[in-house]
Amino acid sequence: MAGRDRARFVCQACGAVAAKWAGRCEACGAWNSLVEEVATPRPGGLARPARGAVRGVDLVGLAGTTPPPPRRATGIAEFDRVLGGGLVAGSAVLVGGDPGIGKSTLMLQAAARLAASGQKVIYITGEESVEQVRLRARRLGLAEAPVELAAASHLPDIAATLEARPETGLVVIDSIQTMWLDTFDAVPGTLTQVRAAGFELVRLAKTLGFALVLVGHVTKDGAIAGPRVLEHMVDAVLYFEGERGHQFRILRGVKNRFGATDEIGVFEMTDHGLAEVANPSALFLAERRGHIAGSAVFAGIEGTRPVLLEVQALLAPNAGGTPRRAVLGWDAGRLAMLLAVLESRCGLRLSGNDVHLNIAGGLRINEPAADLAVAAALVSAASETPTRPDTVYFGEVGLSGEIRQVAQAEARLREAAKLGFASACLPLRLARGGKRLAPPEGLQLAEIGHLGDLLASFAVAAKTRKPDKTPA
Repeated sequence: MAGRDRARFVCQACGAVAAKWAGRCEACGAWNSLVEEVATPRPGGLARPARGAVRGVDLVGLAGTTPPPPRRATGIAEFDRVLGGGLVAGSAVLVGGDPGIGKSTLMLQAAARLAASGQKVIYITGEESVEQVRLRARRLGLAEAPVELAAASHLPDIAATLEARPETGLVVIDSIQTMWLDTFDAVPGTLTQVRAAGFELVRLAKTLGFALVLVGHVTKDGAIAGPRVLEHMVDAVLYFEGERGHQFRILRGVKNRFGATDEIGVFEMTDHGLAEVANPSALFLAERRGHIAGSAVFAGIEGTRPVLLEVQALLAPNAGGTPRRAVLGWDAGRLAMLLAVLESRCGLRLSGNDVHLNIAGGLRINEPAADLAVAAALVSAASETPTRPDTVYFGEVGLSGEIRQVAQAEARLREAAKLGFASACLPLRLARGGKRLAPPEGLQLAEIGHLGDLLASFAVAAKTRKPDKTPA
């Protein structure tokens, strides 16, 4: 009875284990997520070592220095930026994204660049055939790159191949959901197989010293399928964001043991693969039209990189019923809070209008410093008064309408001055709040302490604006 196979039901959404099948997971509430998995124990199990065979661990103090780990630059500057300077030997990186977003294209380009520099690179695909990968390589102009390619999904065979090539520098697995071990009676892609395959590959990377990149699918909620169990195993987690109908792609780091988190790399999808975007601010603002009501430029920070983006707001009269709040690229809950502050603290009536908010360029903003730029776009749309085209906005808005300080204001101002902006609207530096900002040359600062000051500036602009002279 001890060696008998035991069936269990594992939730593919949260990883909870149940003794019998149910339509709804009791742990997370997901419906139809329980999948039967049969675990076949290895003969003998984990043997207990004999007395005296156990070796203790070495303990060290907090004092001391350790040299930084050596890195292998892929040659793709935006990819290396998100990684913190390049791939670390013995590290594991998980890259996730929607189907068709360009994950395989990016990994093939990085593998080809690294192989061209003299590193041994192995690319293993479990979803496509060898000929399909070769066809993509020819389209990208990478057919001559010395990348070793294989189409396999049985992990013991892959492990034997990797152990026979200890000089390998990079191994790409596309994708982890296709890998399987015959130790478990579960189909590939289930939680048991993904967890076991990921653990075995990470162990090989640490033992043999090669950099491992795992490509992972995402669920309909946007999380890497697994669920999130792989994120705890690996050293870095990168998400590839963007719309397939849009040319921009954002590679965002959400976890990195060897670098900064929330760092982004910007790419543009072209006929010849993914092209790096060295100056994303200029690209995001390239199609911006000035003197349009409902538009404001936000000076944001993504990781360590300042990025200027256009915030667009549109107000449409609501004939009846509940007003609609449509948001693209920002938090819908934060928009509701900002609208409530504008109505309660500033007297701006927007409850009878549908509100549409868009962050141009396809980038999603997560920092609260965008509050002031969103408020400026909303006030501009409500008053039908354009913002100044040479002004950037940043600052956090509190529930009482006050404008709060945000981090890295100097970097935001330098980016605005570099792109030719003449002024910046930002939170007021109080005497208790520390030193005054020294703006870059040619940039004027308009410091405000409350949203009422922002509305007053638009009222003045509306009075001084010349009426449109349109021929009858």
